[in-house]
Amino acid sequence: MSPQRPKVVIVGAGFGGIQAAVALSRAAVDVIVLDRQNHHCFQPLLYQVATAALSPAEIAWPIRHMLRQQRNATVFMAEVKGVDLAGRSVETSAGPMSYDYLVIATGATHSYFGHDDWAKFAPGLKRIEDATRIRRSILLAFERAELAGNDAERQRLLTFVIVGGGATGVEMAGAIAEIARQTLANDFRRIDPRNSRIILIEAGPRVIPTLPEDLSRYAERALTRMGVDVRTSTRVISCDAGGVDVDHGRIDASTIIWAAGVVASPAASWLGAAHDRAGRVLVRPDLSVPDHPEVFVIGDAAAVHESDGEPVPGVAPAAKQMGDYVGRLIAARLAGESLPAFRYRNLGELATIGRRAAVVKLGRVHLKGFIGWLFWSFAHIYFLIGVRNRFIVAFTWLWDYLTFQRGARLITDVPPQRKG
Repeated sequence: MSPQRPKVVIVGAGFGGIQAAVALSRAAVDVIVLDRQNHHCFQPLLYQVATAALSPAEIAWPIRHMLRQQRNATVFMAEVKGVDLAGRSVETSAGPMSYDYLVIATGATHSYFGHDDWAKFAPGLKRIEDATRIRRSILLAFERAELAGNDAERQRLLTFVIVGGGATGVEMAGAIAEIARQTLANDFRRIDPRNSRIILIEAGPRVIPTLPEDLSRYAERALTRMGVDVRTSTRVISCDAGGVDVDHGRIDASTIIWAAGVVASPAASWLGAAHDRAGRVLVRPDLSVPDHPEVFVIGDAAAVHESDGEPVPGVAPAAKQMGDYVGRLIAARLAGESLPAFRYRNLGELATIGRRAAVVKLGRVHLKGFIGWLFWSFAHIYFLIGVRNRFIVAFTWLWDYLTFQRGARLITDVPPQRKG
């Protein structure tokens, strides 16, 4: 690092943070990337780790390796505790780090709508650790059902509840249905995994409400054909070790997965900035914090709106576009230039439903079924980082498609069995 060059500190190595660093690769600045983990995770495919289709190493990469050829970038594995705006310093577990420009790209985590105690019974899906925990829970349920001594306990163990009918919930429900109906169908002797109950609970009137109604209805029909019990207009009242209570009764279940909502990272409290109900910082059109043009918030940590007032969705392409914009904006300012306000380019919305169907919205074009699944597959492989990973994921998906097998069915760190 050069003491004469401006220092850009980027907090978070998700899609937005990495893209911001890359956009500054040719700028006369020193870039510091801070993250509490040493890897970048491709979150859209976490559900495939959670359902044993992919291993963690196939969707995650060391941050240092990703930025190894960028000579002006330094990576520190440290946790951020706060931000001193007046002193232009980030407080971390490794001590204070000064900045000239600060980019916060810390994403979001699960929201239990004021019931954080539900988290231990209904894990969400945001990190590799979440995915491996859910994978362990799903696979253990079948193993313990094989050992169960009575029908009631066996039925509870073979009941899987997914709370939240957005894209993540739909993808999880479809993947678990495939595990039960196809992958594990002939692996057990005392139970028939095909008798499993997969229940998707959505508080609203339809699943994937961000998509047009025709795609939403198609997704619901496709899940139903796969044997998923889709319950819309149903609210969860409570969760415990034995199942969930909904406004229409009780569902006994051993595995509960939370996909119902997110809340932003503590960025707003670090900055003392105005925020929306989900905790996202209300940023200016150039993604900077009001009264602090040297501080930017991007990705799921920021509340950004399009020109028509619609919120920019919390998806990977949006975070990458914000990161690229902020990186270019900082470089432009250092060169005495400026950029117009950030504009989001909607590249489409998509979700997969099992191994042969997906729903895709590309402007006015709507794709469904196998064609939609092909588009979904190519889009995700394209966004994977590195040729090696693209090849591995493509080969793994092709093998799974032809054989109905899932190669990452490992159960590790088995917890003590609890009684429902």
